[in-house]
Amino acid sequence: MVDYEVTIFTGNRAYATTINNVFVKLVGTDGESDRTWAKGPLSYRFTVSCPKSIGKLVLIELDKQRFLVFPEDAWFLAKVEVKSPEGDAYTFPIYRWITDSEVHRFREGTALRDFEDKNPLGMYSREKELKQRAEDYRWKVYAEGMPHCIEAEGPLSLAPEVRFSFIKFTQFAFTAAAGLTELKLEGLADCKEKWTEIEGIDRVFWCKETAMSEYVQEHWKEDAFFGYQYLNGVNPMLIRRCTTLPSNFPVTDGMVFLRGQSSLKEEIEKGNIFLVDYKLLDGLMPIAIQLKQTPADDNPIFFPTDSEYDWLMAKIFVRSADFNLHQLNVHLLHTHLLAEAFVVSLLRNVPMVHPLYKLLIPHTRYTLQINHMARLLLISKTGIFTEFAASGGEGMIENLKGSLSSMTYTSLCILDDIAQRGLEAVPNFYYRDDGLRLWKFIHRFMQGVLSYYYKTDAEVEGDSELQKWISDIFVHGFLSQDCTGIPQNFTSVAKLVKFVTVVIFTCSAQHAAVNSRQYDYGGWMPNAPTSLQLPPPTKKRTTSEATMLETFPDINTTANGMAALWLLSKQSTDFVPLGNYPEEHFTEETPRKLIKELNGRLNVLKTHIEVRETLNVPYTYLKPDMVENSVAI
Repeated sequence: MVDYEVTIFTGNRAYATTINNVFVKLVGTDGESDRTWAKGPLSYRFTVSCPKSIGKLVLIELDKQRFLVFPEDAWFLAKVEVKSPEGDAYTFPIYRWITDSEVHRFREGTALRDFEDKNPLGMYSREKELKQRAEDYRWKVYAEGMPHCIEAEGPLSLAPEVRFSFIKFTQFAFTAAAGLTELKLEGLADCKEKWTEIEGIDRVFWCKETAMSEYVQEHWKEDAFFGYQYLNGVNPMLIRRCTTLPSNFPVTDGMVFLRGQSSLKEEIEKGNIFLVDYKLLDGLMPIAIQLKQTPADDNPIFFPTDSEYDWLMAKIFVRSADFNLHQLNVHLLHTHLLAEAFVVSLLRNVPMVHPLYKLLIPHTRYTLQINHMARLLLISKTGIFTEFAASGGEGMIENLKGSLSSMTYTSLCILDDIAQRGLEAVPNFYYRDDGLRLWKFIHRFMQGVLSYYYKTDAEVEGDSELQKWISDIFVHGFLSQDCTGIPQNFTSVAKLVKFVTVVIFTCSAQHAAVNSRQYDYGGWMPNAPTSLQLPPPTKKRTTSEATMLETFPDINTTANGMAALWLLSKQSTDFVPLGNYPEEHFTEETPRKLIKELNGRLNVLKTHIEVRETLNVPYTYLKPDMVENSVAI
């Protein structure tokens, strides 16, 4: 007889332990063991005896059964370690909820691509796993023209391993319920009256102040801060260097240079003029604003030299437009919906033993549930965004459809995007500086890991599971639109490395940049109105403080918008920062070493950003310990 020492590890999660009986069978290249009881529900170190060696271990079969009169329960199984009689150590990374009494098969931890998985039992297990995944993770068309999503009737219909943890769900639900209760108690949630004084907004705002939101309240009227937000606010994605004035924006030298000290041509040639779709900026200070696209007598161009409220109202309309474009295009589409396409395709097409699965699974955490809840609570017919944001409702789908059709692969690669927008040399652009460093670190990490598993371009081309993953993303995430430039297949290691870098950067750093501190910049409503109640002014010298207050969203719209931004800015305490991999899916030394090296670089960047926090307006949103590994909020 030969003995195998088996140790089973339960995950460190709330309610992760089982009181059911656990049984294990070891399967090797030369045979298999008997199904062996793990010696009681609370003891998971035991011996499996076999008449002779069963060879190199390939997989384990594991099931749990009710213990005496106790009911069947859920068990979060982390990993299983086995020491063979030959002295070899095997690790089976699992990190899954076991909720039934069925037999589950898990592979030994060494990563294997499909074309090198030659063991018949392993191949059978791989095929069965993907077949079950195709049933568990189905594509659904939420709306024509939008990326496809996961099919789910509700959060509880999602597979247990992709749902919120108990801590995450409890804290999310409490924050949402507490915010709504507070609004109702103060009589704000249902009050449809208009604001009569700016101090009234302050009385709603004070109880949820942050250091940055307080700064915004003090400086929101200033031109310098107005411009600053297009570099280092929650939407740094629209500003671009202007090389020629749009034909529908008839600004002349005399309008902006009253004393003839310069000209638009000269400033454009110097690289000092910037465009953000609907306005022109100089030195990141607004110099002219046109509120509608077509020049006309009732579409005046506003300037800082106009009356106080003419110019302030123009900026308010711009900030409201930016809020809506940011929420739908920059935040929802470019991070949440794309992340969901990456996740669903991974779970449908890539088995647990594949190196890509091991690499990307930490960056999928909670994404499917948070997106399902967003569709249910934010963008549904009765959702907060639909009811209280200007671009909600029918226009929302058209906006998203147009945004997806105009999306490019370049816009998802920060290195290429910054260059295309001509922003390489703009000073004090911290989103660019920190984002490019993170991109470089992630790309270097991807280069190391993927080059370890793929020695040649031919190996990339020959990996059918890898090719199915990117094909599904192109079809369901980008709706087979060639104009996006998204790859439809992988033909080289370099192209694979770049795309996987895009995936991880999008799910972590990019989402953090455009989401994490929404309340900081939007909590003070006048800086980011969700909607406006009056049309843009058609003549100058017709505005006042009263006009501004009438234009602002009603009290209930303001309050509900603030509550939503507060909720979306609150991280749970089980937050996992970029570069941290508490679930050890890799067992080989090389990828584990590369993870340590990645964390070393991230710590250096963290220190660099902390030194910079002495700025009047600190930019900390891409500090590595504040960047979540996945789209989880």
